[in-house]
Order: sequence, then structure tokens, then C-alpha cells
Amino acid sequence: MLISVVIPTYNRLSILRKCLYALENQILNVEIHNFEIVLVDDGSTDGTVEWLRNNIETFPHLRLFEQSHGGPALGRNLGVEKSEGELIVFIDSDLVVDRYFLMNHINTLFRAWEKLGNRKCFTYGSVINTSNFNNPNSEHFKLQDLSWAYFATGNVAIDKKVLEISGLFDTSFRLYGWEDLELGERLRNMGVKLIKCPKAIGYHWHPALALDQIPQLIRTEKERAKMGLVFYRKHPSLRVKFIIQYTLFHRCLWEFLTFGGLINTKTLRPLLAFLIKNGQSGLAMELLRLPLNLIGVRQIFREASLIGL
Repeated sequence: MLISVVIPTYNRLSILRKCLYALENQILNVEIHNFEIVLVDDGSTDGTVEWLRNNIETFPHLRLFEQSHGGPALGRNLGVEKSEGELIVFIDSDLVVDRYFLMNHINTLFRAWEKLGNRKCFTYGSVINTSNFNNPNSEHFKLQDLSWAYFATGNVAIDKKVLEISGLFDTSFRLYGWEDLELGERLRNMGVKLIKCPKAIGYHWHPALALDQIPQLIRTEKERAKMGLVFYRKHPSLRVKFIIQYTLFHRCLWEFLTFGGLINTKTLRPLLAFLIKNGQSGLAMELLRLPLNLIGVRQIFREASLIGL
């Protein structure tokens, strides 16, 4: 079996190197005939393409494609279109996998196919968040790493034909968020089953929180709100409303936990600075999630009002 690992990337050269080296060091088994890495550069401006071309011999499994900046949904669709394998593995370009990553996905899928009598399932691996750039694989699994998503492209494997029948990713999700969960709703409606695969481990690197990241984090929350309504208009169900936090429960929850917005990115700033200075950037990020969630929920209600929802 030929496996196609599809990765969209945009301005992540430093961590992308680690991502690709980890994939080249996979330990394979007899079920995996070979694998390819289908990397789609989404118009990076940080020298990604130039570096890859200059070091292409280092990555014998790599096939590089380029597109104008159009977002991860467009990039993943192009990756699937260009892929040659019968099985697609999606990861993000800031994910560093362990050496048994592909083998664990394949072993779990084979068992599921045999049990189900068809290929209408996908495996969902473990994602461990870390800010340790030098040694991301040293991070341990934490409670915050638990995910309730049905289909999240940070670490999944699925039969290519099943994926194509679903219609692939909706490219109207051009801003941040929800394009993979929206595809997950279509897969769920097709009866495609989620199979947990905790041994397929990926370490999701993101830089430790710094105060100058806050404006970008706020922009991201507002983009998620806009895309959340795209998601809801395609799937107007109570479940999706809860997923995107477009409910009075979520509005009241985050208003209550922030005392009506008194706890915000400005009033928290001195405490965040203290925590970051004392090596507690993880705790600082958890506190910052309070006002960020409020920003996102307020934005989604504002956007909904503008479009008459």
C-alpha cells in the first residue's frame, strides 16, 4: 500500500524542517509498500520553497507543490488531487510525529476495515501540544491535549476514495478555522466511523506565549467566528451551534467568567507578563483563553446579527 501524507504549509519553515525529518525517519511494516509526502506550499514568504529545493535530496519521499495563498482547505484539496496513494494521512506542518506514526495508523485502520467489512472509517491519532522547539517529542500528554473533535486534520488517516466521495474540503473557508470539522460533519452523515488511534502520536509545536502575540490571537478569534457561521449555515444543527459556541449558554458562560468583560486582554496584561517572566507561559495562555473566548463569542453573535441569523 502506498501512503500519501498530505501537508499544507504557510510560513512555518523552522518547524516544517522538524516535521519532514520526523516523517523521513518512519519505521515501516509489511503493509506499507511505500509512502510519499505531498507538501503544498500556500504562498510562503519565509523562504520555504527555496530551502526545500536546495535540500530536496534530504527528503526522498517529498513531492512539492505550490499555490497562491488561498488557505489550508485549498492546499489540502490540491494535495489530495496530486497524491498517488490509496490512503491519505493529514497532518499540519507544525506537527512532529514519532517513529511509529504511520505504522500505528495503518495497523489500526487494517483492523477496523476487517471488522467493519468496508473502509468507511478513519483513524484519529493523538496530538500533544508543546512549546519545546528543541525537543518537542519530550512533552507528555496533558489533560489540555484531549480533543472532542470528530475529524481534525492535525492527525488523521482515511481511505482516499471515501474522502473523495465526501467532496473534500470546502474552499469557502478561507480564514482560520472549521474547514476540517465541517468535512467531519459530512463524513459523519455518510456513516464514516471515527476510530481512535492513540499510539499514532504527533507533537504540535507552537511558540510559548509572548505579549506581542495577543493582537494576532484576537484576530484569529474573530476569523474563527466568521468561519464558524459558514460552518453553521451549512449544518444548522444544535450540535454545530455548540461546537462553534453560538449559544446563549456559551455567551452567558464567558460573560460570567470574565465578569462581563472586566477580565480582558488589557487588565490581564500585568499578570500575564509576570507569569511569562517566571516561566509559566502555559498557565498564562490558559488565563488568556477566558477573554479570547469572550471575544470570539461576542463576535459570532455580532456577525450573526449582521447576516440576519
